Amino acid sequence: MSKLSHYIESAGAILLAVIWISPLLFAFWAAFHSTSDAVNFNIMSAWTLDNFRTAWDGAPWLRYFMNTFLLVTLVLIGQFFFTTLAGFAFAKLEFPGKNLVFILVLMQLFILPEVLIVENYAMVSRLGLFDTLFGVGMPYMASAFGIFLMRQSFKSVPIELHEAARIEGCGLLGILWRVYVPLAKPTYLAYALVSVSTHWNNFLWPLIVTNSPDTRPLTVGLSIFGAPENGVDISVISAATLMSVAPLLIAFLVFQRQFVQAFLRAGIK
Repeated sequence: MSKLSHYIESAGAILLAVIWISPLLFAFWAAFHSTSDAVNFNIMSAWTLDNFRTAWDGAPWLRYFMNTFLLVTLVLIGQFFFTTLAGFAFAKLEFPGKNLVFILVLMQLFILPEVLIVENYAMVSRLGLFDTLFGVGMPYMASAFGIFLMRQSFKSVPIELHEAARIEGCGLLGILWRVYVPLAKPTYLAYALVSVSTHWNNFLWPLIVTNSPDTRPLTVGLSIFGAPENGVDISVISAATLMSVAPLLIAFLVFQRQFVQAFLRAGIK
């Protein structure tokens, strides 16, 4: 019975994996075939790169890639700065109302970003940051999830290292920079992958706050490129989709081990 249960669980896991990855597999198949061959699953049809050429010529993808890269970099730098300071404060410092403030931070995890779109839009407009990359990224620079993750990582650092650095004459910021940040590198890497993937794929907020190709990220550019009024060609759209997600897929495949290990190390303590 135990072997049968193991086989059933394995088969179920494989089935779920196939269902989850099937849209990506179809997009990969369609991107390298003509529309008729892709839809009819003509196994013997020839593979082609024409769809990628057509897709690349159909929109300013280089500008979209650059906008997206600058956006996720800007957001990640801001998140590293704020989550590091806040995580260190919640992990190693004592101040009045510490637990209450931390609970308020965690409550943000239950609020969907879409709920705050109207207020964020008003704030960005008042600051004159509408249709700018900084305006797109600013509402996401303070991350409750990042603060929680850094707090858990910093709490796992032995207090002896903290005290040794203090004896050597380091101040709080020196201790943070020389002791805690180096030991939390796997956590930073895992969080960077989560942050980059989230904001690389973010669509609704950039759609609302951007209004020109000079600030438009990949997701918004892809939606405009695949709009029905521009003509629907499933193979060309699949090629454009693969171009958009390829950097994330490559990054995850390269760093997947560090990604998993960092979250295991940063478990609740």
